[in-house]
Amino acid sequence: MAHDDRLIRFFGGGADDDGRTFEEILGWDDARLEMVHDYIQWIFPLTERSGANPWAPVLDEPTLAAIRGSAEMQGRLRAAFLRMLEFYGFALKGDRVVEGARFVAASRNWLHAGNHNHLRLTRMLRSLRVLGLEHEAAALWEVLRSLYESERGAGPRTITEETVAFWRQAATAPMDR
Repeated sequence: MAHDDRLIRFFGGGADDDGRTFEEILGWDDARLEMVHDYIQWIFPLTERSGANPWAPVLDEPTLAAIRGSAEMQGRLRAAFLRMLEFYGFALKGDRVVEGARFVAASRNWLHAGNHNHLRLTRMLRSLRVLGLEHEAAALWEVLRSLYESERGAGPRTITEETVAFWRQAATAPMDR
């Protein structure tokens, strides 16, 4: 299969297939991030094709090497991580992800069983690890794990055991890329 350089262009400051830049997407308000469903595969790419957006590019070895080896591209990935933390109501405090000031309001949008944002979080965890931001992935996993544990005895479940199993695998399973 021929090398697809769309992700390298996008992470390098160019546009995705719809003409949107990385910075433009990260500038969207929360409502637009929620409503649009074809950007997450661009800002958090994986080595496997997305069922939700099969036209999005996938990571291959040259793309992995380019993104992992570029401070500029790593900076964009980290900016995407920070923007999505904000979207979910989390914040970065030192090297830890914590519930931020907007957590209660933001979590009303995604913290219920079966929500599609749980899939987005799985993608984020795995993509961050594959692309070299292992510490950020570990910090996100820790806050998600803690959230799951804290609600275990608190009544109605908003995070299913199946979801946390996917998160755990994305965050901790051996990487074969």
